Amino acid sequence: MALIYLVEDDADIREMETYALKSAGLSVASFAESTAFFAALKTELPDLVLLDIMLPGLDGMQVLKRLRADASTQTIPIIMVTAKTTEADKVRGLDSGADDYLTKPFGVMEMVSRCKALLRRAHRQSAVLAFDSIELDDARHCVTVDGREVELTFKEYGLLKYLLQNCGTAVTRDQLMGSVWGFAFTGETRTVDMHIKTLRKKLGEAGQLIETVRNVGYKIGGQA
Repeated sequence: MALIYLVEDDADIREMETYALKSAGLSVASFAESTAFFAALKTELPDLVLLDIMLPGLDGMQVLKRLRADASTQTIPIIMVTAKTTEADKVRGLDSGADDYLTKPFGVMEMVSRCKALLRRAHRQSAVLAFDSIELDDARHCVTVDGREVELTFKEYGLLKYLLQNCGTAVTRDQLMGSVWGFAFTGETRTVDMHIKTLRKKLGEAGQLIETVRNVGYKIGGQA
């Protein structure tokens, strides 16, 4: 199920948009301002962001520029939502990296349709995940390093895919276990660590791109 982050300071509008998206079968987390939104990004990246321009603190344009400047969020589809109606405002948003634009007032059916269309387009484009010399072609289920194909087990492939999908973000062993093995776990386990070790070895020098984040887990990309 696709996850949408909704950033809207008006409680009534936020509730209406959340209800409409959930009724359409989408998962939604909503935020009234940017601080909580950026905190959530550190835990889980969404498939799409619905971003209002008029926000307290950082406005939507500032949030947009910050998202596009960060390697871990620069490819997330973003729909700007605003009461501003001039062509110049729309051009400014699109030129700054927004993928689509909704002007208030708008129909919730149109909003849902635009979200689904953008999600479909993003899904087609995200078949290939890459960072530095590593490229993962999910359509072909193929991983290459500097153009050389690397043979990975199903679990190793799943670990690498999850890390690339969350490029620049530290993910926990629990998140990796839940994504790749399909269940959560508690207590000490070396399962993830052992698979990361073999994954690094198979990737050769590129294996160094998978960083160990002390007391958290692992990440690929972003600042050390």
